Amino acid sequence: MKERRFEDINLSNEINRGITDMGFEEMSPIQSQAIPIILEGKDIIGQAQTGTGKTAAFGIPILEMIEKDGTVQALILCPTRELSIQVAEEIGNIGKYKKGIKVLPVYGGQPIERQIRALKRGIQIVVGTPGRVIDHIRRKTLKVDNVKMMVLDEADEMFDMGFRDDIGLVMDRLSEDRQTIFFSATMPQEIIRFASKYQKNPEIVRVAHKELTMPRIEQYYFELKEHMKTEILSRLIDIYNPKLTIVFCNTKRKVDELTGELQGRGYFADGLHGDLKQNQRDTVMGKFRNGSIDILVATDVAARGLDVDDVDLVINYDIPQDEEYYVHRIGRTARAGRDGVAFSFVVGRDRNKLNNIQRYANTKIKRKDLPTLKDIEKLYEANALDNIKEEIVKGDLGKYNKIVDLLMEEGFTSFDIAAALLKFYIGDNKSSKHEELDMVDNEIKKKSKSRSKSGKMKRLYINIGKRKGASARHILAAISQETGVSKDFIGDIDIYDKFSFVNVREDYAKAIVESLDGKRIKRTKVKVEIANQRKG
Repeated sequence: MKERRFEDINLSNEINRGITDMGFEEMSPIQSQAIPIILEGKDIIGQAQTGTGKTAAFGIPILEMIEKDGTVQALILCPTRELSIQVAEEIGNIGKYKKGIKVLPVYGGQPIERQIRALKRGIQIVVGTPGRVIDHIRRKTLKVDNVKMMVLDEADEMFDMGFRDDIGLVMDRLSEDRQTIFFSATMPQEIIRFASKYQKNPEIVRVAHKELTMPRIEQYYFELKEHMKTEILSRLIDIYNPKLTIVFCNTKRKVDELTGELQGRGYFADGLHGDLKQNQRDTVMGKFRNGSIDILVATDVAARGLDVDDVDLVINYDIPQDEEYYVHRIGRTARAGRDGVAFSFVVGRDRNKLNNIQRYANTKIKRKDLPTLKDIEKLYEANALDNIKEEIVKGDLGKYNKIVDLLMEEGFTSFDIAAALLKFYIGDNKSSKHEELDMVDNEIKKKSKSRSKSGKMKRLYINIGKRKGASARHILAAISQETGVSKDFIGDIDIYDKFSFVNVREDYAKAIVESLDGKRIKRTKVKVEIANQRKG
């Protein structure tokens, strides 16, 4: 089936803006099949696993079809608290520009009184676990008389967890003219029989997964924090020194941001995404094929059909929303019988997506330790040895031999002379961009203490001082805890009555401001910014 973009269906401006903000370019297979059917008001049974984009498949039509009154019009049942929260967050993000629409997750483990207060203020979409939803219905705090769309998410998992009767109790309370939407990873007979009782002529939508057929690709993943990604990406490229690399991001915005960051670090990189005109795409691809650039940063849409034989390395900067995209991505390497390597960056909840990818593709993605500055240093040393051997083989060292002879006449051994020259050579050829990376190594627990306070300093302003009981020790601790930056990179801290100044390494200043701004020091929420020649 031909892939479709969200702009191909007639969605409201508010929903389109939310979709654009989330960076979605193209509908996933389940979305392209399910959304038009649901928008027609038909019942549907969708067979799709977690990670295929099914939340948007039912969330977008719900947001399009509900009205801005104070009644619950859509009810979504999920098997777990975590999934309820996740679904509510995604629908809320898609619909953030549709004013007056509120989404509420309800689940056990959270005080029910808080949920009751929220329901009284007027909610249109409720996402919850069966037990807590029934509890609210029985208390009459959740009125379902106006529910016109009912979604059962992860139906097979809920049945496995013993929620079948609870789901039936909820369904029996709803109006018969509602629209009923079931999503399930598998379709056992029990679910089909259950669906036949509560649905009217449902349309069946199935998304078949493709098998992974690239056995020559080594697959690894790194667990890291979001702000570490660009640095780790740089290290991997330096260590592996691939001929061509493709880096996949989930959004157009991230492609643009990352391309700029890599170019700023001195890499030959360019970006490819759906907003580029065809002649722009052709230009970028031409540069990639002829080696003018060796790093292509792309979204899934832009990279579809990309056929380049010499790609040595594929990096999933973002884990794809759909497991099938993972197969397409890593298949860009190991062409024409070659070997290939694929790395994936895993942050927080991405671990669940990675597990789903491994299950459906029947593949093993191995965990790998983050590359450290020591790995980079070993690389420079190895390159230095190779270069020195090459020069020795070339010969033509006559004038340098004379310098060595002079030094040996002064009593220095050839071993000492070679070691000293290596020290200068390797020291001068280390890439300067790696001198500012200690914060990442600190989080990897490999930070080198030798880098100390070298480098330019930047002055930060913090709106807390002596009157709030703040001391240099409190500010230093807050910076360390919130950012992971070592005290070695913090300079003078000047405390005044109502504010303070902190000198920090310039290359960490922005990260410290972003991490510390809005946090609390001595129980006071602080404002942090680059100092603008303020006077004490």
